[in-house]
Amino acid sequence: MGIIEKIKEIEAEMARTQKNKATEYHLGQLKAKIAKLRTQLLEPPKGSSGAGDGFEVTKFGHGRVALIGFPSVGKSTLLTMLTGTHSEAASYEFTTLTCIPGIIHYNDTKIQLLDLPGIIEGASEGKGRGRQVIAVSKSSDIVLMVLDASKSEGHRQILTKELEAVGLRLNKRPPQIYFKKKKTGGISFNSTLSLTHVDEKLCYQILHEYKIHNAEVLFREDATVDDLIDVIEGNRKYMKCIYVYNKIDVIGIDDVDKLARQPNSVLNLDRLLAKMWEAMGLVRVYTKPQGQQPDFSDPVVLSADRGGCTVEDFCNHIHRNLIKDVKYVLVWGISARHYPQHCGLGHVLQDEDVVQIVKKKEREDGGGRGRFKSHSTAPARISDREKKAPLKT
Repeated sequence: MGIIEKIKEIEAEMARTQKNKATEYHLGQLKAKIAKLRTQLLEPPKGSSGAGDGFEVTKFGHGRVALIGFPSVGKSTLLTMLTGTHSEAASYEFTTLTCIPGIIHYNDTKIQLLDLPGIIEGASEGKGRGRQVIAVSKSSDIVLMVLDASKSEGHRQILTKELEAVGLRLNKRPPQIYFKKKKTGGISFNSTLSLTHVDEKLCYQILHEYKIHNAEVLFREDATVDDLIDVIEGNRKYMKCIYVYNKIDVIGIDDVDKLARQPNSVLNLDRLLAKMWEAMGLVRVYTKPQGQQPDFSDPVVLSADRGGCTVEDFCNHIHRNLIKDVKYVLVWGISARHYPQHCGLGHVLQDEDVVQIVKKKEREDGGGRGRFKSHSTAPARISDREKKAPLKT
């Protein structure tokens, strides 16, 4: 029996099982088995080099956005309107068969937008080119899910299910669960609050399903069984997703109003770019040379997902060895309490801040202090005892 058949068999068993207090341990074990099988499904086959058919493109710009949706929902048209890059659009499905990149110039930054082929139900199991599409989506910063307004709810649920099956968690944050494997000592289970979904026995059974018999588990929130499995697997990616609704002219005004009030939803192009910028959390930092005006033409773009937004991250972005020479920095902008503010390396920068780096001064005398100098052309044994001229009084 193949992996897909095993997954379908376990899902059928879960559908037959009634959900109550007596069956929650059994259902938890079944969920752990499905998670293990899906992880095996994503691994390359044994004996292969790991490389396969893909359409991965080189990362470019300050951020990457992936367009995901069913065939013929308007992804190619959206790419052409936002970037000017031509992507073929036609009345038949699967017009786009590979990944087509484009560049959005917005707020002095460059954002890479990827038009991916449409995915269908069963993409996580390898139908169509679903695995390649999902692999590119995992390398993106955010996902734009393009939906047909007339079929939005059904398509949205199907796409979310397919992405979650391969470890993508949309608009969710990592669960507050501390998990660490140990060599000895058994399983240590603790929590900082009362739990309603998981207890110690269920946690033991799930860990034994993964053949983990020595570990430390600490719950800092009332998490579910699925959250615990995600932490144990350790390969989940939590991404922000914006739902873009197309073809809204085929539905009534009441349905349009309902869609517009849903969280993370966009119905027009004017709001789309601003929503993308907000979701990506890009921070523009401008440099100011000493004694000169700030350079507002080419900002240094930082983000929490790509390294961080502190002064130390800003210095490392310019040059990795710059951090050794920094004495302090002067900051103008939202993050500063007064202008300018002397800041250290741990200061968190905000969008449109201006930063001036002050370096440590190098001593011209080679490091000597007082009346003895170490910089001399004489031999070392003489230069150590050489004195300067007496001071005039």
